Amino acid sequence: MNTLLKSIRITIAFCVFFSLFYVAVLWGFAKVFGPGKGNAGTVTSNGRVVGAAQIGQAFAGDTCFWGRPSAVDYAADASGASNKGVTNGAYLRQVQARIDSFLCHHPYLKRKQVPVEMVTASASGLDPHITPECAYVQVKRVAHARRMSEDKVRAIVDEQVEKPLLGILGTAKVNVLRLNVALEEADKTDSHI
Repeated sequence: MNTLLKSIRITIAFCVFFSLFYVAVLWGFAKVFGPGKGNAGTVTSNGRVVGAAQIGQAFAGDTCFWGRPSAVDYAADASGASNKGVTNGAYLRQVQARIDSFLCHHPYLKRKQVPVEMVTASASGLDPHITPECAYVQVKRVAHARRMSEDKVRAIVDEQVEKPLLGILGTAKVNVLRLNVALEEADKTDSHI
């Protein structure tokens, strides 16, 4: 009986530790070292909120940069992957359709130049980032659609590249929402000159 009481006390102590202290330590670490000081940053354009920086969104049309496909149609309340493997016929047809669509909008590319991340969904279905290389592949399409110079659009991408933490932790990435907002603001500025 004494051993049982001791086990219950240890269990309660661990529950308190992991549900309070551990969470507080993680929260404090995020506040000091995390992006946006641990808060889900919202992105604004023209004084109104257009989205959350950490949640992917669907962008259509040639005037915007595209993010990764989503198996959950970017529904933040239904995060998840399709769980289909590379031997699943339906999945392979879906990937092929994405490749064909990407090539249709990027006729200057060959099939082997299509970035893998543009035809496969992320594990969460909500990935807000793409690699800089993936953004650069889209520069020509976006510049042509917006009647902007490729150099100007490439410079906007350059400004939006997020470097790895401390130069070594993680990989370089581009937030698609922030990139499209910066592109829109630059395009409006150019049209007023």
